[in-house]
Amino acid sequence: MGHGRRVILTRPSSDSQAWVSGLQQASHYVLNWPLIDIAPVQHTQSMHDMLASAASCQAIMFVSRNAVVHAFAAGLQVAKENGPRYWATGPGTRQALLDAGVLAARIDAPPADAIQFDTEALWQQVQRQVQAHQTVWILRGADADNTESAMQGVGRDWLMQQLLAAGVPVKTLAVYQRVCPQWDPAQLDRATAAASDGSVWIFTSSQAIAHLKQLLPVVNWEATKAIATHDRIAQAAAQAGVGSVVVCKPALGELLSSLESLA
Repeated sequence: MGHGRRVILTRPSSDSQAWVSGLQQASHYVLNWPLIDIAPVQHTQSMHDMLASAASCQAIMFVSRNAVVHAFAAGLQVAKENGPRYWATGPGTRQALLDAGVLAARIDAPPADAIQFDTEALWQQVQRQVQAHQTVWILRGADADNTESAMQGVGRDWLMQQLLAAGVPVKTLAVYQRVCPQWDPAQLDRATAAASDGSVWIFTSSQAIAHLKQLLPVVNWEATKAIATHDRIAQAAAQAGVGSVVVCKPALGELLSSLESLA
């Protein structure tokens, strides 16, 4: 593999293929080990309420690509010209909205050259257009046990606070759930070895780190090298004991540059 690194991707399988291909083309050896499995949720009354009121709300914020996929799979319809705005925090979620048929002119997201893709960057784009007393829905994921990682929810909670301070009613709904994968003994042994063999772990979610600790509760991660796609994720990795963490934007080009810097 030449100068390539041994790279472990931990994002859900549905999100990883473009990165796998790009990393392989750059001569890296890629192990695709998702630390989050994505599953649907039951269609509750809250789901029906969201579908019924979506056309009349001022905006729908999607926390991830999976939120887009599962919301439209549940029956969310693309609104007409006078329908809601569609909010995304990053390019993957924005692309998922385009793939679902949403017009680019109806999507609000941080620009491609934004320093960071998160709720703070999204707020810079939408804060001047929000209208008091008009509902914003936030569509998200939930853990299988219906609890959520405190680190994972920080950005979303911050956005809710900004909206509420502006007089905007906010409703949240879990449209999918994040499940800890089941690894067999051979996979657990491979992951244990990868904690200290020079592999570079790529973390795009603090929930993935929580699942890794759940799967391997006694492994020492001090010798581990990792790349995190947000400061909050890097903080979660550090709290889990990961010895070396580099932060980069969740874009393939940025990821490749970070791998070069680690070399």
